[in-house]
Amino acid sequence: MKNTLLWLLTLALTSCMGVPDNVKTIESFDANQYLGTWYEIARLDHSFERDLDKVTATYSLRDDGGIKVINRGFNTKTNQWKEAEGKAYFVEPANADGSRTGKLKVSFFGPFYGAYNIMTLDKPYYNYVMLCGPDKSYFWILSRTPQLSYPIKQHLIAQAKELGFETDKLIYPQQSEEVIDNEAGRHVRH
Repeated sequence: MKNTLLWLLTLALTSCMGVPDNVKTIESFDANQYLGTWYEIARLDHSFERDLDKVTATYSLRDDGGIKVINRGFNTKTNQWKEAEGKAYFVEPANADGSRTGKLKVSFFGPFYGAYNIMTLDKPYYNYVMLCGPDKSYFWILSRTPQLSYPIKQHLIAQAKELGFETDKLIYPQQSEEVIDNEAGRHVRH
């Protein structure tokens, strides 16, 4: 019985770290260039983000080599900001050139981690990213600006649909009406 419980616990924890069928993570990206604030353009629904608009994810380096994650959004039902602080770590060692693969583990709840899989990243500018969790019920499109051009957004959605994500169920959170100049490389750190 004890071995069965241990096996089930191990299975549950490792299933939270997987990559969905037929989805590949990017093989190389500059983690430092990825840091900063990203705006949520689209997502699949989950209780931890329900009723949130003006959603952002801000990434910064941690002293232990990980990445500090601050997710923030405005709850339209309670008229209050909601914020969650987490931490992320790379699952695989660095590539020979110092770049990283797009497979991380992220935790907002103590010792429990979930998969953070980067599927698509606008390189070399890092203007938008498409990512998912351990299965196809977790999906996000993020952008460096509150708006993402229609052709790019539609291309990403079509790509996600082809991979089997339920794109007809996507939520498009309202962001600020402020238009931000998306000058290429403005956020790039050298």
